[in-house]
Amino acid sequence: MKNLMLGSLLLALVVTQTGCHTSRPAQRYGAVIGVKPEKLEYYKELHANPWPAVNEAVAKANITNYSIYLTQFDDGQWYLFSYFEYTGDDFEKDMKILTENEEVQRWWKETDPCQNPLASRGEGQWWKNMEEVYHLD
Repeated sequence: MKNLMLGSLLLALVVTQTGCHTSRPAQRYGAVIGVKPEKLEYYKELHANPWPAVNEAVAKANITNYSIYLTQFDDGQWYLFSYFEYTGDDFEKDMKILTENEEVQRWWKETDPCQNPLASRGEGQWWKNMEEVYHLD
């Protein structure tokens, strides 16, 4: 179900506490997903000009330092890596509000067809969660 997944912007459920640069500790999230080669340029174009309402919804959900990286591995496939920090008090509540946002849902209708979820992702996930194994404070 879409509102259980956090869509192309947010699905990453591995959490680590850090003292970051804010007064509230941030939880760090990382995830990976494939991207379809024929949709690569469109995906990059969308993210070069993100919709202001989507950025606003993400910020209101207490998401900071959000980045998406692109790479091609030796298997010839393209992959996206996402990273963000969550600084709120109730992740589940904030993600529910975010996933129910009409502009975010409309954004996902553009981005989801560009993506190729990995077979090894967890149940109910769109992006595959990544485990943090190191962080320099």
